[in-house]
Amino acid sequence: MRDNSSATTLIRPVVSSRAPSGLWWGLLGVAAFSFTVPFTKIAVAGLSPLFIGSGRAVVAGVLAASALALARQKLPRGMHWARLAVVAAGIVIGFPLLTSFALTTTPASHGAVVIALLPAATATAAVLRGRERPRLAFWLITVIGALAAIAFASMQSGGFGQLHSADLLLLGAVVAAAVGYAEGGLLARELGSWQTVSWALVLASPLMVFLMMLSLAQQPASATPVQWAAFAYLGVVSMFLGFFAWYRGLAVGPMAQVSQVQLIQPVLSICWAGLLLGEALTWTTIIGGVAVILCAGAAVRSRLRQPPAPHAVPHSTRSLQPAKD
Repeated sequence: MRDNSSATTLIRPVVSSRAPSGLWWGLLGVAAFSFTVPFTKIAVAGLSPLFIGSGRAVVAGVLAASALALARQKLPRGMHWARLAVVAAGIVIGFPLLTSFALTTTPASHGAVVIALLPAATATAAVLRGRERPRLAFWLITVIGALAAIAFASMQSGGFGQLHSADLLLLGAVVAAAVGYAEGGLLARELGSWQTVSWALVLASPLMVFLMMLSLAQQPASATPVQWAAFAYLGVVSMFLGFFAWYRGLAVGPMAQVSQVQLIQPVLSICWAGLLLGEALTWTTIIGGVAVILCAGAAVRSRLRQPPAPHAVPHSTRSLQPAKD
């Protein structure tokens, strides 16, 4: 496949006989990612958010470089590097740093509800990336879902129109991850599932090492064993192994169906926040989460049901969307 082909053409889906495998891989990835918000909340209680956001990427980067070297993977070529930079900016730099800072001042369950926008945001990124023209219903539902998340965040922040800085950071994290997921799902078809996230981690490593050293200079790392264990999970699983399963599921496909598995991630995250952190699940959290998840699911389904474009490639699919953290 040519480097620029994914920007203008549609990707052939994997045969249906392999669909169950893709769904199971996707479910495994989502299960791994569902612990990210609660464990980040645990880690920020003892470690600085800058250290957590950068350090977890450094840990994952070491694992990624080792895996690439052991497997003797060839270097990406041409435009692959530019596209890997997009993936790295979204899932290696943007999402981890923004969520780490946000969760220093907001409950994990609150963060999980706002991040529930991610499937709809990823669908939107895929639409823009694939130059699709979805029906008006897709845009309406997406906007309603965004407004539902903003309304929930405002109510939790003291009233409508009063968003805390943490809410803005969470919304920024959603945008960053959506762009990274959409591009990463495409690259996984060309470079391989684990190779895509590994090269993205390696590409971002110099910056993340610098940020980690900066954080240590500002505040030496000191935490309890539980907080270090949460940090280790973020680096090894959330930033590395989870993407193996997730991008593998998207690559095996069908990508559209696999991506919908992400709709259960915020539900799991909210449950873990209650079980692991003892956070009270208020009716506002439950209603807000259900509203955002329903809108995200409706947006994804609306996009999948759109009629094929007049100039679509035969036997192709309009589903470019993947959907971690």
